[in-house]
Amino acid sequence: MAGEAIFKTSKSFITMNIRQFPKKILTFLKEVRLEMKKINWPTRQETLRYTLIVIGVSIAVAIFLGGIDFIFTTLLNKFIL
Repeated sequence: MAGEAIFKTSKSFITMNIRQFPKKILTFLKEVRLEMKKINWPTRQETLRYTLIVIGVSIAVAIFLGGIDFIFTTLLNKFIL
């Protein structure tokens, strides 16, 4: 008996959530739209500047790591192999 009551309660709970699902989706989308309006979007110049900074730092790190790799490879070939 007690098991049936739990089953019936959980079944009605699931049915209730399924019926509210479209309403919850609409509420979620409305809240997303409101939050998107609050975002401080960067200007075109800021985006370009940040992109160039990322590319520059990436190139600098690649050169640094490539240089270290070249040095270690040269030392390895000269002294060990």
